[in-house]
Amino acid sequence: MAVRPIFVVSLDNKFFIKQDTEFEFYSGFSDKQKRKCIQSLHKEYLKKNNGKKVLEVSSKSEEETGRKLSAFNLLLKTKDGREVSVEQVFQAGKVFEDGGPYTDLLDMPPGAAKKDIRLKNSGNIISFIFDGISFETDPKTFFYNWLYINALYLNKSLAEQITGYDAFTDIEFNPKKSINCQAEAAAIYVSLEKQGLLLEALKDKDSFKEIVYAV
Repeated sequence: MAVRPIFVVSLDNKFFIKQDTEFEFYSGFSDKQKRKCIQSLHKEYLKKNNGKKVLEVSSKSEEETGRKLSAFNLLLKTKDGREVSVEQVFQAGKVFEDGGPYTDLLDMPPGAAKKDIRLKNSGNIISFIFDGISFETDPKTFFYNWLYINALYLNKSLAEQITGYDAFTDIEFNPKKSINCQAEAAAIYVSLEKQGLLLEALKDKDSFKEIVYAV
């Protein structure tokens, strides 16, 4: 057995509810094993939420929409016109005590960018930067969620599809090891859209922070 969070869309200023859910875990690194875990996790959620729609948001998703919503696949356009994934922008935007930002990560595949040794050997993260705009490290999920939700807004087809779901998972996300989660960002997007707050939140980073984090 294992426990993973399910991010349920909440139509209030919480934007999502994180439901830690216990499910039967299938060990192994193959896509087949990961998808068995996803099916098991979703089954547990639907036992108490019959009729709801839940989507796995990762490269392991059985749904094409879910795979396209992976931060490895969801694209942003930089100021110089390049289209790169949310994951590349996130990793390349980290500013450390002893280095960074390592903008060459924008030219690497997302998986390689995430594993670059400099990200572990440059001290603590002191800020983030994207297209010349600096982002503070608090709230901890601020920069990642800002990137993801902006990217999703620019991908109109995916944005329309995602609003039909009530909850989101990311089987690779373990809150004991990670902070940022694409399933959380997806839930926030849907809530902002349904509450009519999306455009105001995306006006600039300060509006986003004030609305999403009630600062």
